[in-house]
Amino acid sequence: MKFTKGNLALRDHLKNGKRVFLFESVSKGFVKFVTEVEVFDVDYFETKDTSGAIRIGIKFFFKKAGAQIPIYPGITTRSPIIEDPHVQVKLDIPGITERKGLVTSRVGQGAYRKRIVHRWEYKCAVTGFDQLDVLIASHIVPWADATDNERLDVDNGILLSPTYDALFDRHLITFENNGKIILSDSIDFNAYKKIGVTGIETIKNLSKYNLSYLERHRITFNSPH
Repeated sequence: MKFTKGNLALRDHLKNGKRVFLFESVSKGFVKFVTEVEVFDVDYFETKDTSGAIRIGIKFFFKKAGAQIPIYPGITTRSPIIEDPHVQVKLDIPGITERKGLVTSRVGQGAYRKRIVHRWEYKCAVTGFDQLDVLIASHIVPWADATDNERLDVDNGILLSPTYDALFDRHLITFENNGKIILSDSIDFNAYKKIGVTGIETIKNLSKYNLSYLERHRITFNSPH
């Protein structure tokens, strides 16, 4: 995909004085107005076309009209748009090696990672730690166990600091649907405390769409290791 026709018009809608509105489908032939939105970032990602062949797609990131989004170098491709909607974005199509990395890496450093970072508001879901170059975008249901759609589903992602990511990835911690942490009894509680895990941690902003993935994570957590 390229920035032509509709993609170009959507990317540059602020520059051109156009407005974009978000609607939600409620039933056949009927939609509900949700809000007015503005593009604040774009990136490339690998996806499939109608024939099932791999292609490079464009992911648009939107915010509510008038909302302020923090600028994080290395995360937001077109951060100048927040201060100056007339600034043009320059985004080159990734090369073959980069394209391969978008899908074959554990989570990827492109559009999917950005979605996780934006979704979790630029901080660890558990601790609130906000050093983005340290935080890890991790799958709830592992890549190997997920379908193609689940691998790129933002609801199957969680942003964690390294300690919690390592424990979560190895199913040594998990979380209840209310966000409360569950510790595996395969590690002595004093060992958890030595690495700063207290057992009272809670994720406060889980969505209902995260829960089905968490339930599957708990099944593996509760299985004999």
